[in-house]
Amino acid sequence: MYVVRSGSWSLGAPLARDEQAVPAGQFLIRHIGRPLHFETVPDTRVKVLVLPAATLSPLLGERQCVSGPADSAEVRLLVAHSNMIYETAADLGPAGVQGAQSMLIELAKAFAGRRVDDAGPQLALALAQAVKDLADNHLADLELSGTMPARELNVSVRNLQRAFAAAGESVTAYIRQRRLAEARLALSAPPSIRLSVSELAAHWQFADSIHFIRAFKKHYGRTPTDYARSTTAARN
Repeated sequence: MYVVRSGSWSLGAPLARDEQAVPAGQFLIRHIGRPLHFETVPDTRVKVLVLPAATLSPLLGERQCVSGPADSAEVRLLVAHSNMIYETAADLGPAGVQGAQSMLIELAKAFAGRRVDDAGPQLALALAQAVKDLADNHLADLELSGTMPARELNVSVRNLQRAFAAAGESVTAYIRQRRLAEARLALSAPPSIRLSVSELAAHWQFADSIHFIRAFKKHYGRTPTDYARSTTAARN
């Protein structure tokens, strides 16, 4: 499976009948029985997943491949789970490795069949991670809310909330915590380029500076101004 983020990825010999070009923003899942020639253009970024043919071939049927948009719900869930496996594989025991592999295969099967059962509890971790990835890329967007990820990932709001509840938090709380963390980082900038409290409140989509100050103090134990002052003093 190839998920192309930028550039272009071409499979098969140039001008051959089976050559396929996968542009940015697209995915391709294809059975490969032997090594294939491939070419890329400069600045290509692609994620390659090797999946079990015995499991997926029956779902492909007579189709030689499946392709489509890389931002579909199925692909986002699959990529989010594969990223988690990559980050935690070294610390997993035998049971954890088997569980991670089994979930990856189930996601791949759902993906190849173009259907994801978002109510399945085994998908909760992958769904929560996909939501976090989406939120992190849209933190400054006005339309980012507790329900927007459900619409973007094509899952129900109820099951999205259930996935986050399993981790002991809510989508809204995660978005607010990440926005506060980014605002805190911005307050560490030198005074000459530092945004004001009201500018930060507006940029990170708080209702006004009062709401931003209250949320910041509740989370970090001091006001934004006090925190900025302390970072300036530490720098001097």
